[in-house]
Amino acid sequence: MKYKNPVISGFHPDPSICRVGEDFYLVNSTFEYFPGIAVFHSKDLVNWTQIGHCITRDKQMKLSKGQPNCTGLFAPTIRYADGIFYVICTNVSDDNTYGGNFIVWTENPRGEWSQPIYIDTPGIDPSLFFDEDGKVYYTGSHQGIYLCQLDPKTGELFSEKQYIWEGTGGCCPEGPHIYKKDGWYYLLISEGGTEYCHMITMARSKSITGPYEAYDKNPVLTNRSLDTPIKAVGHADIVEDGAGNWWAVCLGIRPLGYPFRHNLGRETMLLPVIWEEGQWPKFGKDGTLEAEVETDCLECVQIEKKGLYVDEFSSQELDNSWNFIYNPVSELWEVNGDGLVLYGNETSLSEADSIAWIGRRQEHYDCIARTQVTFDRKQDGEEAGITIYMNNRHHYEAALTRIDDQGYIIFRRQIGSLWKIERQIPYEKDQVVFELHCSKESYTFWYGVSKEELKFLGKGETDYLTTEVGGRFTGNYIGLYATGNGAKCKEGAKFKWFEYQV
Repeated sequence: MKYKNPVISGFHPDPSICRVGEDFYLVNSTFEYFPGIAVFHSKDLVNWTQIGHCITRDKQMKLSKGQPNCTGLFAPTIRYADGIFYVICTNVSDDNTYGGNFIVWTENPRGEWSQPIYIDTPGIDPSLFFDEDGKVYYTGSHQGIYLCQLDPKTGELFSEKQYIWEGTGGCCPEGPHIYKKDGWYYLLISEGGTEYCHMITMARSKSITGPYEAYDKNPVLTNRSLDTPIKAVGHADIVEDGAGNWWAVCLGIRPLGYPFRHNLGRETMLLPVIWEEGQWPKFGKDGTLEAEVETDCLECVQIEKKGLYVDEFSSQELDNSWNFIYNPVSELWEVNGDGLVLYGNETSLSEADSIAWIGRRQEHYDCIARTQVTFDRKQDGEEAGITIYMNNRHHYEAALTRIDDQGYIIFRRQIGSLWKIERQIPYEKDQVVFELHCSKESYTFWYGVSKEELKFLGKGETDYLTTEVGGRFTGNYIGLYATGNGAKCKEGAKFKWFEYQV
């Protein structure tokens, strides 16, 4: 069969994977977005369904504000042992209470996860290794790769940290995982930074504490300096599928063009690994990741995610695809079975603070998003609408608003410190349908009284909402929002439905 990468599209970086029987589970970084640490399930490694998050309760974790796209939940690892799923992760935060490395666990990955168990270790990208003798080891990244023994149920450390490898000389050695096979301990890490020189390197030892011998043909996986549609390949994890076949998941990006720039974020990729007894693993096609992979080791059919996704907000809970920025504030939103209501506070889209905003990832270059919003604007400055959002300094939006006691529809763009309302149309009705067309070249907004009667509103270049221009570690979101721009809104903005079409 053939399958195409990515297997999970849109902002889903730093994948980690484990297998339990015939089921595969995968987690991703989520940074400042809440709920945190997305959890996916698959039966065949190619078709994935999100089944929840690890961080779903406000009391579990506080996410740091003020530094978009570079704080929050970094690089989780998922492992399974003795009936329990463990996820270990880092909350990069300026809050000493909630920041640092931690473990959450559950017996049911579709349900609630435990309160965090904090671990007194430095750095980022923690991983767990359960050895055959019952001992459990922690590996982390902090000025090199280090190892220590711990109790995953309490976070207690049983040994001092011991540095076991510095990599092959590339910058930012990180993302360590240990695997044991044929009497060898194999150490896999990422080097080169999560950019265009990203790569996977490996070392091995007969003892878990080392010394580790680097593979003389490192890197084992990289797409650097190659004319391939997928770049920045790295941050991998390996799993055996139960039939003797090995697979790796990793992150990669799909640039829009040249010079390279990307807007969807780092995505989850899958590639086969040949790992013969006593040998080093061989990744993909001669150590590279292909956009389309042909394999005899899978018998499934990749389900192409095309069509129309509709959310009428008819449940009392939001679908797993929706996120908040930072921890949600309960007073700012509700779903009551008849739509989503956002109660705008003082925070504007240009501020890195709690805001009446929910968003879902842009998962395809070419897609259409639309929504119907009803908003009775009582005072100047109130607005509600739809936004294509990289962060608080890089976004475009269409909104209902009020200026000088008159109702308007506006199209606005912010690019760094540059901010402009590019079109302002008198509009006294309280209800409108907004439509957003996404492409590799542009984001185009439309408006009208219904889906069938839309008029052009405004258009902005995709290039200015790319990581290379204004982002860091995340990707673009399609957001629904309300704000009073300095004052609380008098009324809520009701979003009756939302559609995402590919």
